[in-house]
Amino acid sequence: MSDMPEEMDLSEDAAENCGFVRGEDLFRLRAAAIILRDRRVLMAVNERNSYYYSVGGAVHLGESVREAVVREVLEETGALMEVDRLAFVHENFFIGEDGLRWHEVAFYFLMKVPDGFAPRDGSLSMAGVSEHMVWLPVDRFKDYKAHPAFFALELPRLGEGVRHILTREPPLTATGSVSLILNE
Repeated sequence: MSDMPEEMDLSEDAAENCGFVRGEDLFRLRAAAIILRDRRVLMAVNERNSYYYSVGGAVHLGESVREAVVREVLEETGALMEVDRLAFVHENFFIGEDGLRWHEVAFYFLMKVPDGFAPRDGSLSMAGVSEHMVWLPVDRFKDYKAHPAFFALELPRLGEGVRHILTREPPLTATGSVSLILNE
């Protein structure tokens, strides 16, 4: 679920971003966008990984999560978008492809999509790999290897409130990852 390369110097990344590494544990504060159009959600994919992931990235030191999501959307799609509202706060615990135990707190903002919006390709993932933007159908999200997985359940029933989602992978049970909706 991480596209961080093994050779990346995490101390340099943490110097600019709200995150740190302590031994085998990594904490990261992330701002992410929910860009919806015609019952589809815009996701990113890169040439190295076999999964889709939400548009967004690390919050920089001194930057609010709202400012970070606007910056990330501009960097990844080429469009300056306004935030509509906060939709989810996601606490995500997982083992990354880098072998580290990740603790990521992500704020997911619903964005106001401008008329005529056409995302551009060519941004780079945090590993420096070329990214492509792809529209996935909300009603078939579960059919794709895509993160965050909770989008499959939550986007079709997106309401007005903010939901707090907690995900732990590897799962605490043998049936799969555990996602809990802590408030509605």
